[in-house]
Amino acid sequence: MADSNSPEEKKQTSSKKPDPNAKGSQIVKTVSAWLLIFLLSIGLYQIVRKSNEAHVQEITYSEFLDDVDAGKIKEVTFIENEVHGKWADSILLEQAQNSADTTTPTEFKSYVPSQDVIPDIVERLRENKVKIHAKPETRSWWTGVLISWSPLLLLVLFWIFFMRQMQGGGRGVFSFGKSRAKLFNENQPRVTFNDVAGATEAKQELQEIIDFLKAPEKFRRLGGRIPKGALLLGPPGTGKTLLAKAVAGEAGVPFFSTSGSDFLEMFVGVGASRVRDLFEQGKKNAPCIIFIDELDAVGRHRGAGLGGGHDEREQTLNQLLTEMDGFESSDGVIIVAATNRPDVLDPALLRPGRFDRQVVVDRPDVKGREGILEVHTRKIPLSKDVDLKTLAKGTPGFSGAELANMVNEAALLAARRDHDVVTMADMEDAKDKIMMGLERKSLVISDEEKKTTAYHEAGHALVAKLLPGMDPVHKVTIIPRGRALGVTHYLPIDERHTYSKEYVEYMLASMMGGRAAELIVFNQLTTGASNDIERATEIARKMVCEWGMSDELGPLTFGKKEEEIFLGREIATHRDYSESTAIAIDKEVRRIVTQAHDLAINLLKEHIDVLHGIAQALLERETIDSEDIDHLLANHKSENPENGTNPISSFSSDSITEEEGAVA
Repeated sequence: MADSNSPEEKKQTSSKKPDPNAKGSQIVKTVSAWLLIFLLSIGLYQIVRKSNEAHVQEITYSEFLDDVDAGKIKEVTFIENEVHGKWADSILLEQAQNSADTTTPTEFKSYVPSQDVIPDIVERLRENKVKIHAKPETRSWWTGVLISWSPLLLLVLFWIFFMRQMQGGGRGVFSFGKSRAKLFNENQPRVTFNDVAGATEAKQELQEIIDFLKAPEKFRRLGGRIPKGALLLGPPGTGKTLLAKAVAGEAGVPFFSTSGSDFLEMFVGVGASRVRDLFEQGKKNAPCIIFIDELDAVGRHRGAGLGGGHDEREQTLNQLLTEMDGFESSDGVIIVAATNRPDVLDPALLRPGRFDRQVVVDRPDVKGREGILEVHTRKIPLSKDVDLKTLAKGTPGFSGAELANMVNEAALLAARRDHDVVTMADMEDAKDKIMMGLERKSLVISDEEKKTTAYHEAGHALVAKLLPGMDPVHKVTIIPRGRALGVTHYLPIDERHTYSKEYVEYMLASMMGGRAAELIVFNQLTTGASNDIERATEIARKMVCEWGMSDELGPLTFGKKEEEIFLGREIATHRDYSESTAIAIDKEVRRIVTQAHDLAINLLKEHIDVLHGIAQALLERETIDSEDIDHLLANHKSENPENGTNPISSFSSDSITEEEGAVA
């Protein structure tokens, strides 16, 4: 007996294409319906018009003159060559007595030969004391139709427009409960796994689902069952939606795409109805894949709303849970969802049997960033000096979307500069623009402020150069970018996922290098170090309260965070320690930051000539790179072969008392 899910049948299912005449047939039906309504309206108007004309008798011109002379006419109305009139009351009474027909005409209509005879007719009418009226030419029957039916037509059109607006686009007045998922087929542009870089493990997980759809017997013979769903987790811009598009391109099966917000509507119960309709479409096209983007819009934790849950959202979620793994099986229907807020999802969604696999799509490492840059520069002409590996190293923490934006900015910048190809300088400038902000060349800075900024950035760069294990300095500039007057950019050698206590302490010293340089050279403090101090204090507090890097307080955490899952944000920190512990924490934070500041001062005093050299180079050229700093350091060492005691060796908490708070 042939298997109902054989590859041949799946191939036939995946090769089904929508009928190209279906859309045209639907248009013909719609036009025919409106035409029928229009013809019925005209017919109804004609019936009403004829019923009104049943009380009007048409007489000849000679009969009209005889009736005028006989006094049978009460009043007449001239409308161009037409004469409309009413019989006298005595004539109407006589007709009613002689005829049992209740539809006896009460009015008459006649036509005059020409306008020239009207004066004579008027004279005869006046002699017989007949009331005379005159009206301009009557409108055509089309004008009458428009005037008579325009209020009703406007009301109908307004009602149709209102109903279409409520349902978000004309797909039928009663289609609120229909799914809005888009069906992707082979006729649309395909995205494959070759277009996705930096997510090797995620592609491998999804590739198994695709293989299962293509050859289910390969897995079933060992007792495996098809996964119900795969949840893509990760920060924004890491390529979750792109991976779903690649699955659609690779699978060769029907692929439905929708968003979590598409299920929700102003009417209660519409979301659940749309979920049912979506899965019904999926079962009809099984095997297939349904992709739900931004799942957190509909899958948030139930009962977590401020002041009560949202009934419509919770009903939609309940229906989704039932369809994914309820009494009725949805064999062959695989759900792929994406979200960057897994912490707010309902636990029932995350259990096995619903989303069997949770695929983490994290920010790419240096190798992944290089691959992403290669993908995005395929169609961009690059200069020979463009080194994607260097660019990948210089963009730590960048997501795929940010790298794509950087390549696009470089292409736009090269076009603005009339380049034939994109150069490394274009890439570097685009990277600096994204990381540090746009150059503010129009900002007017005094020579004194410029000199202070030069020494501030020189202090950062020199301390980072002198401390072992720190990320190499890549570039130093005093050109204002964004909200900063100067920037020191580092280029990590390797990706760091954990940080040692020594590295964090040296990082704090580098942060305090700018303030230390200002204090040494100008013997004054400025507001330029405010952000450095803020970041240093925050890191020092984390060292004490979260990372257990304080010898005084030990490996403990202090301060329990309270988070509201509906908001998904930290809204309060619960203080779970005593007042004396709080004092000890403040002392430790102050000691760590002050110690880093003193280390920076000692390093800069030891290499004051290099500090002056870097600052002078910045004042002359505004931007210097790592080679310039290395050259200045090499000259300093050749002139001073013995520099005395290394101030780094004194960086030990054992040599510092709480009262002194400084390097011994």
